[in-house]
Amino acid sequence: MTSVFVSIGTNIRRYFHVTAALDRLYEAFGPLDVSQVYESEAVGFDGDHFLNLVARFDTNKTIGELSKWLKALEDEYGRCRNVEKFSARTLDIDILTYDHVIGLVDGVELPRDEISKNAFVLLPLSEIAGEEQHPAYAACYSEMWSGYDKKAQKLWSVDFEWQGKKISRS
Repeated sequence: MTSVFVSIGTNIRRYFHVTAALDRLYEAFGPLDVSQVYESEAVGFDGDHFLNLVARFDTNKTIGELSKWLKALEDEYGRCRNVEKFSARTLDIDILTYDHVIGLVDGVELPRDEISKNAFVLLPLSEIAGEEQHPAYAACYSEMWSGYDKKAQKLWSVDFEWQGKKISRS
């Protein structure tokens, strides 16, 4: 089994899509470690606020198989692929890390560069994997978050329930 971290984001029917993504990941892969859910302003375009979180699970799928499965899940929930890169999303699920793999594998660049660039990825990742080492940097995620310019992107936790449990508080 391989440990995988994914980011989940949406700014269309946000609570519905986050719940749907978590439900489908749980059905396919079993128990999930899930961060708090954060709201943030859209990055790169004017649009509705996003909900973002990070989840960890184990899989036997290869990177290519997992990427294909995640894209099919996004498509199932109405993801449009013929739009600008920075635009509204029903569901956006990205592989952040796949064990400690580094490099381009099956069209997926690992680890994902958004880890160090976006607060809405790094903060939730540091919550559930704070002491884990970034595969390409000599720092753990909690150290990376400590050094992150927190004025660069605004985000805040929101109340969110999943499977009858409050996983996030505002």
